[in-house]
Formats: sequence, structure tokens, C-alpha cells
Amino acid sequence: MTRLSLASLLVSLAVVGAIGCGTDREPAPTPTAKNGNQPVSLELTSPAFAPGEAIPAKYTCDGENVSPPLQWRNAPEETQSLALIADDPDTAVGTWVHWVVYGLSPETEALAEAIPAEATLPDSGRQGNNGLQKLGYFGPCPPSGSHRYFFKLYALDTMPELPAGASKEQLLEAMEGHVLAQAELMGRYSRQ
Repeated sequence: MTRLSLASLLVSLAVVGAIGCGTDREPAPTPTAKNGNQPVSLELTSPAFAPGEAIPAKYTCDGENVSPPLQWRNAPEETQSLALIADDPDTAVGTWVHWVVYGLSPETEALAEAIPAEATLPDSGRQGNNGLQKLGYFGPCPPSGSHRYFFKLYALDTMPELPAGASKEQLLEAMEGHVLAQAELMGRYSRQ
């Protein structure tokens, strides 16, 4: 056997071995519609901006700095609560948190524009702290250039036991192992 074919054989065995050595865990089942027939996919949208498009200045520090309206659908039937995290991964100091909301009722399918910076929302949801360590929403405010802003919605099989004012990290820890479905909406904002 030549050196080249021996090397090829060893690489092939390593690949086959790696494929066969996966975990015994089954892949997570695809959530199904409430009627049990069709798979569903949690969807998050905003009437204020389309995915990948510019976030209007109204929702930024250059405007009214109010939260944008958000809508969603297709939460799995087993959902016990919903959570939302909005952040900007494009800052020079790492990901900056713009909004943390959790404990939303599974029946909730939207957040209205301009949610006040209050601890508790009308449907019993709670707001966490943003990157300024203040309750509620703080809009895009990049020092310069174009940044991406990700609004991430999570359907959970639990109700996080967190008081108002929790951090993104505390929420992520409370959600670990409890995410049934996730949806994401990304918008952009630029400043010169």
C-alpha cells in the first residue's frame, strides 16, 4: 500500500469513526401545530421594519427611543411562557443588551410600540435590565457606522423564576434546557 493510499484510508476511518461516535440523544422534535398535523415554526415580525432592513429612527436614541411593535405566531402548544432579548453584537466592547423581557403569557402574540420602562407588563411579563443597567428598552445608538440589532423570541416550557430587573445572563441561565422554539428578527441602524 502506498503512503498516499494509507493516509487516505486513515482519514476515511477517522471520518467514519467521528460520524458513528455521536451522542445517544435524539434530535429535538419539531413543534407541531395545535391541530397536530403540520410542523410549525415560531415567527417574529415587526410592522415597523422588515427583516434585515433599517430600524426607523423613532425607535433609536436619535428619535423617541421607544420600543418597536413586535408580533409573533406559532408558539408550540406546550409553551408556558415567552421571553425576548434584543441586543447588538457589533459594538467594540462586545454584545450590548437593548431589551430583556420574560414571563410573557403564551397567549400573548405581540408587544405594542412604546412599552413603558416598568417592572411588570400588563400580561404579567417582567422587564429586565438593559446595557445601561436600567429597566426596559433602550434603542439603537451606535457611535458610528452600521450595526445589526437582533430581537430574539423564545418559547419556553417553564416560567422563569426571576424578579424584574434580571440581566440577560440571568435569563439565559434560567432558560437553559427549556427552549421549545426560537425566532429572530434582525434590523439595522446606521449613524455617521
